[in-house]
Parts: sequence; C-alpha cells; structure tokens
Amino acid sequence: MIAENLREVRQEIQESCALVGRDEKSVRLVAVTKTVSSQVMRQLTDLNVLDLAENRTDVFLEKKQELADIDTICWHFIGNLQRRKVKLVINEIDYFHALDSLSLAAEIQKRAEHVIKCFVEVNVSGEASKHGVAPAELLDFMLALAAYDKIQVVGLMTMAPFGATVSVQRDIFGRLRQLQQEIEAANLAYAPCHELSMGMSNDFQAAIYEGATFIRVGTALVKDA
Repeated sequence: MIAENLREVRQEIQESCALVGRDEKSVRLVAVTKTVSSQVMRQLTDLNVLDLAENRTDVFLEKKQELADIDTICWHFIGNLQRRKVKLVINEIDYFHALDSLSLAAEIQKRAEHVIKCFVEVNVSGEASKHGVAPAELLDFMLALAAYDKIQVVGLMTMAPFGATVSVQRDIFGRLRQLQQEIEAANLAYAPCHELSMGMSNDFQAAIYEGATFIRVGTALVKDA
C-alpha cells in the first residue's frame, strides 16, 4: 500500500511540475510520519523516501533511535517547538521548519552544536490559530537573526487554511514566494532563503504551482498503512 501511495504522490508531483514547466527534481518530498510506526517508516526508506518529518519531541527521539541503523535519513522537525525542549531536539535534526520568534532563536543559539538549517514560519493567512511571523514584520525579524550565528535561514514556511479553495491556497503560497524572493534579494549571508516549505497532502499541487521546493506530505503517503 505504501508503494502505491508513493507512486500516486510522485505522479501528482510530476504532473503539477509539468503544468508550470518545472523539473520534478526541484521538489523535495518530505514524508510526515508523525502518525505511523517506525516499521512503516522503514517501508518508506526502502522505497528511497529518506526525508522524514516529526513534530513531537518524545516520539521523534524514540523513532530516531529505532531507525538508528539507517544513516541516510534526513530528519525534519515540523510544528511548534517549545523552548524547554530545544536542547533535546536541535542537534538531532537536519532541518527545522518552524522558527517563529527571537526567543526561540536565542534558545537554538544556546543549545546548537553546529549551524542549524531553519525555515522561518510566516503566518501569511493571518489566522489566530497559526504560529508564525507576520508578513509585515518579516524583514525586521530576518535582520535581527544576524545576531545568531548558529542559525542559517534556508527558506520560508507557511500553511494554507484547512479546507481553503485552490484560489486561496495559491494566493497564500504566492504571497510567501514573493516574501521569499524579497529576503533572497537582500543577500543576507546567514539567510540565503532559496527554499519554500509549503504544501501538504491536500494542497501540495497548488504549492508546487507557486514554487514550493519542499512539500510536507503525510496522509497521502501513509493512508491505510
């Protein structure tokens, strides 16, 4: 079942890229594995899906230990990370997708043993329920990150509202792309900001259309697993 799910997702990635003249290799598939066991995650790695994402500290650490024999996994931490748990996670991951405050940046700076690749989370939709930096405050936030040499901002991340229409999805993702281009153009050494982490199982097609380079897909990959 996992193999069939993956085939369908890759087909949709290919078709979405073709619609806008993009190379499908420009889209990195990150498997959100927070709802499945390490055994299912092994099935994904056997199929050469090596970007795995978790969002709970204890579960992530447990699964990483269970999969310690697979040294090719690239670990992503998505979702809110409490400052008190930064010390447990930050040196165990390859990418952090939810940097959204200077207090969190300061804790990462304190705990990190090497430069951490981060996506700054932007609340493009303005929903009160979502974390993220407000678009109007993004440039000031980026400039303030110059003080933290353990953080490299590789890109921006956002989420569209659940159940949004395709036009709303594309509007939100397109606005994030514009913000990413503005930050990229600023030529900040610590924030190259070339990447866009956006799009999940229900909207990654719209995200690809608007330039996503990392898509975070869970349900579509692991359904019925």
